[in-house]
Amino acid sequence: MPPTDSTAAMRAAHADTAAHAAPIRHSPGHDTLSLPARAKGSSQPGVSLPLYYREGFFTGDTLLHPELDGGRYGVAGDPVPETMRADDTVTIALLACFAITITATSRSLKFIARQAKELLRPTGEGRADDTETSAEVRFQLFLTAQTCLLLALLQYSYTTNFIATTFTLASPYQLMGIFLGTFAAYFAAKALLYTAVNLTFFSRRANRQWLKSQLFITSAEGVMLFPVVLLMVYFDMPARSVAYSVAFVLIIVKILTFHKCHAIFFKHKNGFLQIILYFCALEIVPLAALWGALVETGNHLKINI
Repeated sequence: MPPTDSTAAMRAAHADTAAHAAPIRHSPGHDTLSLPARAKGSSQPGVSLPLYYREGFFTGDTLLHPELDGGRYGVAGDPVPETMRADDTVTIALLACFAITITATSRSLKFIARQAKELLRPTGEGRADDTETSAEVRFQLFLTAQTCLLLALLQYSYTTNFIATTFTLASPYQLMGIFLGTFAAYFAAKALLYTAVNLTFFSRRANRQWLKSQLFITSAEGVMLFPVVLLMVYFDMPARSVAYSVAFVLIIVKILTFHKCHAIFFKHKNGFLQIILYFCALEIVPLAALWGALVETGNHLKINI
């Protein structure tokens, strides 16, 4: 049966009411569903959402959100240990030593040849009264400082490999500086000790000649140790090979020192026992004391776990 006019009017009024719904009005009364001994909750119109709920995830910056933890994949690895190879300061120091040594050596070839001839002379009748230029003295002092630096790096490598890897110092450069100062103090104290003993038993001329030869021998020691340090730092030379190489250099240095000591002081005295006592008291004993002081320094500064 076709709809009547009244039915059509009712349907039109219902559709108009559905299209224009009246706003929702919440009750102003208190919340009757709150729990006992609890503060009554506020009404819904008075609730304000936090900023991170009202804004979208990509609001402001669509790429960077450091406040969110994205997590990580896999297992965290061990941190890369500090090595002298990756140390910029050590690399710059070694490069500077290499460049200055090559430059100074190329300009002092005659001086080096003359000093080597005097060092290998079988008798002590060298030209001790020859004066050296200021450039030659600075050259030998620089090589002596280089010797102290190379010995400090070798001692630092020994300490980190065989004593400990963590120390009470804030920086590894402090430990290197302590070793550097120790070697510098050793060579200075040995020179003062030699001067005091030689001026007591020998002439000033012999003492001056001995100090010149000792300065040249110490400079040559640094030149011979330089390849060993480079192999240790940049080519992973085994610790045993480094120890053998350093021991070989020290043996050569002590042989040259013993030969020069005999040629200057004991060539005409025929005192074998005297030269042994002299050499042991002024070379072997200070060297043993230096080694004990360096090892004790490493043990005192390490962190006991």
